[in-house]
Amino acid sequence: MRAILDIIIYALDLYKLVIVAGAVLSWLIAFGVVNIRNDFVRSVWNLFLALTEPFLRPIRNFLPNTGGIDISPIILLLAVMLVERLIIYYVYPYVF
Repeated sequence: MRAILDIIIYALDLYKLVIVAGAVLSWLIAFGVVNIRNDFVRSVWNLFLALTEPFLRPIRNFLPNTGGIDISPIILLLAVMLVERLIIYYVYPYVF
């Protein structure tokens, strides 16, 4: 059972990297550093959207409008960290 929890923790760590990479890519697209008309950039952007948007959309719907600043990736990152810590501190020690 600990092996399954280790895989879940590694998946959460990987998802944290996906959230950060998606946020950085969105900044690069917004500032015109990379062009969304490039096929590779568009496919990577669609991949990040497919992985993060199902979790970011409910957070964006819940948050008030803050203008041009999107803090939903930060909140999602904190939520993933919370879930990871809950597993490490409260579930992992009691599983054999």
